[in-house]
Amino acid sequence: MAVLALDTSNYTTSLAVFDGREGVNMGRLLTVRPGELGLRQSEALFQHVQRLPALFREMEQGGYLKDIAAVGASTRPRAVEGSYMPCFLAGASQGEGLARTLGVPFFAHSHQQGHLAAAAWSAGRLDLLDAPFLAWHLSGGTTELLYVEPEGYTIRAQAVGGTSDISAGQLIDRTGVLLGLQFPAGKALDQLYDQGEKCERYHVKLNDLTFSLSGMENKVKQLAAAGETPGNIARFALDTVAGVVVRATRAAQERWPGLPVLCSGGVASNRQLRSAMERACGALFAQPRYATDNAMGTAILTWRALETGEDGL
Repeated sequence: MAVLALDTSNYTTSLAVFDGREGVNMGRLLTVRPGELGLRQSEALFQHVQRLPALFREMEQGGYLKDIAAVGASTRPRAVEGSYMPCFLAGASQGEGLARTLGVPFFAHSHQQGHLAAAAWSAGRLDLLDAPFLAWHLSGGTTELLYVEPEGYTIRAQAVGGTSDISAGQLIDRTGVLLGLQFPAGKALDQLYDQGEKCERYHVKLNDLTFSLSGMENKVKQLAAAGETPGNIARFALDTVAGVVVRATRAAQERWPGLPVLCSGGVASNRQLRSAMERACGALFAQPRYATDNAMGTAILTWRALETGEDGL
């Protein structure tokens, strides 16, 4: 017996199957034209609709679509009132329709809840979901410091800090595209980091647990205009992001002493950030393939809902 989950985020189409212990995730990045910084929601939705049948075929060929007992999907970015993004309609509508066809329950989750569940599971700490903890959701559209606590089979995440303007992922992607890298640029910028030497740091002001990164984007543009090497620009951007995230985490640990810290989202796969956070804050990280957008966390939460006897939608 297993559960099936779908996640159609702004840049990745994903399916996952989970049997209570192990799982498999299959995902495909959406296509962004060179030099562009993203996709319109209408285009993202269209690409998801195109990609889902092929992923279902791969799942079927792998023998993973047998004895499906429930279906889940990410239906919105966050589990808060007013959170909405059209691209999630692709996974939500196909998931609910499939559940009705199979005669099994359907469970709706948020994309953020899925990120946290996938991070906890891939870090070998699924038990984190059963008690309060601190977490970062660091992605292309989100940089939030969260206070997370259990809520039945799922989790409730309250934003207590993070950015007040652009996300860490936006800064990294914009820096990469400025340097001629393909969007999304996180992995390529991480590799370019090794070509840099020591570069000046930019002090990001921390206001309680909140900070702004728009000034750093301007500084990146100034460095590029001044002829700074791409490696040094990459080092500058990534080091500064890691620095302010560490500082905000330490401040949160003073406020909530003893709580573990979990890092999720695509930006959390960055080597420099991971090293700094593990060393300074004892943070736990998702495995890189489960840090980026995936349906595994949604599948895990769907399994937990099924185990507790929830009826679903």
